[in-house]
Amino acid sequence: MAFLLSVALGIVTVVAAIVLWTVLDLTGIFDQVDSLLGTLAGSESGGFELKKVASLGQVASFATIIAVVNVVLLTALSMLSAVLYNIAATLVGGIGVTLTDD
Repeated sequence: MAFLLSVALGIVTVVAAIVLWTVLDLTGIFDQVDSLLGTLAGSESGGFELKKVASLGQVASFATIIAVVNVVLLTALSMLSAVLYNIAATLVGGIGVTLTDD
């Protein structure tokens, strides 16, 4: 169950990164950042293009790598938590629930 939830979280991470990049591109934020950095650095620096540094492919690849690492870590952490809970329940004895029919 934890594996499926972490896979779903990974898919959400990748889709959110792609949607965020697309929104930033459509609203012209990349062009505004390029012009701001050009103004700050001066015209001699040759210009800076943020889309070359953070293209859609690079952003999607990075988000996919983060999602895969997240799936592995969350699955391992969930397994470790289940083992620790089972050990604690064995040592303490757990909680007994008795259902009766009155």
